[in-house]
Amino acid sequence: MCTRFPGQTAIVTGASRGIGLAVAERLVAGGAKVVITARGQETLDEAVARLGGPEHALGVAGHADDADHRAEVVKRAIDTFGSVDLLVNNTGINPTYGPMIEVEPSAARKIVEVNCLAVLSWVRQVHQAWMKDHGGAVVNVSSVAGMRPAPGIGLYGASKAMLSHITRQLAVELGPGIRVNAVAPAVVRTTFATALYEGREEQVAAAYPLKRLGTPADVGGVVAFLLSDDAAWMTGQLLVVDGGVTLSSGF
Repeated sequence: MCTRFPGQTAIVTGASRGIGLAVAERLVAGGAKVVITARGQETLDEAVARLGGPEHALGVAGHADDADHRAEVVKRAIDTFGSVDLLVNNTGINPTYGPMIEVEPSAARKIVEVNCLAVLSWVRQVHQAWMKDHGGAVVNVSSVAGMRPAPGIGLYGASKAMLSHITRQLAVELGPGIRVNAVAPAVVRTTFATALYEGREEQVAAAYPLKRLGTPADVGGVVAFLLSDDAAWMTGQLLVVDGGVTLSSGF
């Protein structure tokens, strides 16, 4: 793994903890430099320290759907580490829980803005700044919630279905120099997904053939694979990382 990403730089959004941080850890272990983003600088600083300090990582705070933030992150990545070879769009929001018919239009717009349109804008930013001339690889973090109706998180699932299609469309448009793939996790033990398992983790995990929920590292390893040359002939794919739960009739 120490030679998987030599001399490469990655931007990973939403990476102060959870799946994003696990991805960043795998990339640093593979020899990459990483620029991580999140809303809070303090948690980013803690994550940078965990990743080995400023020699390996840089944390830039801001909102994923803010154009100035995206421009700053890409510029600082190139200025600090010399390139932007890899992009992982991990930031996602789900500010509502309940029937989709009850979601306020303002919340619906925000979900689509962050989970879909911001992703497209991140790709556009790195494409213009680096990948158009040098190539690269992108992985978007989607969800199994985008594969079928998902009670309680319907708008979130709809946004992830859109993200999966965006992934395929970009793969067609940006090849051969840029590969674009996605992962679709089921329930992973993160703060973000707490409402889906808190207080009933054993019950939720019982539906999974592997009898446990995912961990951030489970997803991080798959993302690192898709970014690496081991996946050099893969683009436009959605890899399901779900402990087998989508195989069950109850999914």
